[in-house]
Amino acid sequence: MPSYRDLLNHVKSEISEVDAAQARDLDGHLFVDVREPDEWDEGHIPGAVHIPRGYLESRIEAAAPERAQPIVVYCAGGSRSAFAAKTLEELGYENVTSLAGGYTDWKRNGFPTQIPQMLGPDQRSRYSRHLLIPEVGIEGQLKLLQSRVLLIGAGGLGSPSSLYLAAAGVGTLGIVDDDRVDASNLQRQIAHSTQTLGDWKADSAKGTLEALNPDVNVVTYKERLTSENVDRILADGWDVIIDGADNFPTRYLVNDAGIWHDIPVVHGSIYRFEGQVTVFKPHDGPCYRCLFPQPPPPELAPSCAEGGVLGVLPGIVGSLQALEAIKLLLGIGDSLVGRLLLFDALSTEFTEVRLRKDAACPVCGDHPTITEYIDYVEFCQRAGSVVGGAADARP
Repeated sequence: MPSYRDLLNHVKSEISEVDAAQARDLDGHLFVDVREPDEWDEGHIPGAVHIPRGYLESRIEAAAPERAQPIVVYCAGGSRSAFAAKTLEELGYENVTSLAGGYTDWKRNGFPTQIPQMLGPDQRSRYSRHLLIPEVGIEGQLKLLQSRVLLIGAGGLGSPSSLYLAAAGVGTLGIVDDDRVDASNLQRQIAHSTQTLGDWKADSAKGTLEALNPDVNVVTYKERLTSENVDRILADGWDVIIDGADNFPTRYLVNDAGIWHDIPVVHGSIYRFEGQVTVFKPHDGPCYRCLFPQPPPPELAPSCAEGGVLGVLPGIVGSLQALEAIKLLLGIGDSLVGRLLLFDALSTEFTEVRLRKDAACPVCGDHPTITEYIDYVEFCQRAGSVVGGAADARP
């Protein structure tokens, strides 16, 4: 019966190997680290993908969907990576090489290494289900913890969005809301409770979110979003904006600010039994003004306070907004850029409408005509608060 050494020598005779100096000069190759998590945490080759040997077969396709992708596999000394390279060849990968001498030889030659940021034991437990997902993993979770999302409104849409973003471990959440918690809010605004009636919604939500996840820092802006303060608020540095506004003036303001500050906006709105979600990403698809160049007359834009909204609907739409924000932060999946997702709660049906960028758009078009913020005073006077929790779905 062959020994381990015999098997290793046999496998090495059937695969390709490179030494550290050769590997450093390779161009376009994907480096795959098959060591265990504790070894990876002590340092790895910059840009490498971590797939422990025991998960290689199940996770490699997510990291290298094309079988022609050139791959360098490495471990600590070159033994595990040899078996891993053989496995990848059996899976159909056409250009696989094992790093002779492994990470140990790479370090010995003084080549660059990277020591990753660490998740503590409590964080590994809290985010354990994320860590199992190849598209997230430790690297993605760390990215979420370093991310910053600004929520416009802590109401019907902002409540579920903020709760799921906090639960996911998005490190900093900003909340812009100048309203106080009212009993009529509790039918749908799940970030608040009877214990916080009369409190600022921003403060009420902050307490809820930080109790849910102590990793999350919540920054509050207890003020109405206007053309006078939007630049100051966005200057605090945000990766994504969640638009949970309930009126058109704020939507246009958020849209224009997002374009000028180059921040993607996840838009959501609801009315009675209908909801819609889309993503406006500057320079990569249409914006809100591409859909609606000018706001409709006030009489054609009833608020949810006037028309009502089914309490569970904002939970569905707000959760979708949180999902889109997380995808943007992680750079995974297909976002709703250029797509408007419509939801009918009565029939439980989703409908998708394709959106196109308007070359004549007054803000993001080829020849912009709107270059500064516009306050639509007549809407503001009619709508009251500009950051309420429910958004009218009809243009």
